Amino acid sequence: MTLTAIRDALHAHGLMPRGAFHPDDDALRDARTIVLIGNAGPDMWRAFSAARQPGPDPLYAWTRAVLNPLAVRFRGAMIYPFDGPPYAPFVAWARQAEAVYVSPVGMAVHPVHGLWHAWRGALALPDRIALPPRSNAPSPCTTCAGQPCLSACPVDALVDGGYDVPACTAYLRTPEGADCKSRGCLARRACPVGRADRYGPAQAAWHMAAFLKGQPQP
Repeated sequence: MTLTAIRDALHAHGLMPRGAFHPDDDALRDARTIVLIGNAGPDMWRAFSAARQPGPDPLYAWTRAVLNPLAVRFRGAMIYPFDGPPYAPFVAWARQAEAVYVSPVGMAVHPVHGLWHAWRGALALPDRIALPPRSNAPSPCTTCAGQPCLSACPVDALVDGGYDVPACTAYLRTPEGADCKSRGCLARRACPVGRADRYGPAQAAWHMAAFLKGQPQP
């Protein structure tokens, strides 16, 4: 069992290891290695689009269908960020596993992928496998001229690391919000890092529709 074998198994589904670590938390005493699994770029969307099934929460269902067999193959257990409560501390795990930082607008930023990435699950392994050194690449935000993400939101929903969800959803439901709704968050698109990993129109619109579906109507 190696990280390379796990990477190869994920590749066909457009997913990738998003770092790994050896936990010392008593709550994870049955796991000796945690491998974060996620995506960046368009590959996951292509795989999901080709295999998605009708029904509620199709992305969650697809994620389980893909990752649960992988957990069996590697004699581990899958932990998902959408299971709960209580929810697993994915952001804290991600910071242990790889170089990710809090951006000025609150989203997790990666030195290569920018704001265009996500975590889909964590593989908890009973064995302590060999891991490469954790990357110490600095946050790209510290040298970002002007930090355009801070001024891109038309309704200032992302300020001081907070997120004004009512202001965001109200804007998305207006004609003026059509661009954000169909192409994705303007603040996210303003980030100059990871442009090659930006979600395409279909993926961006799908995620925005799923977000709005989960918000209460005014």
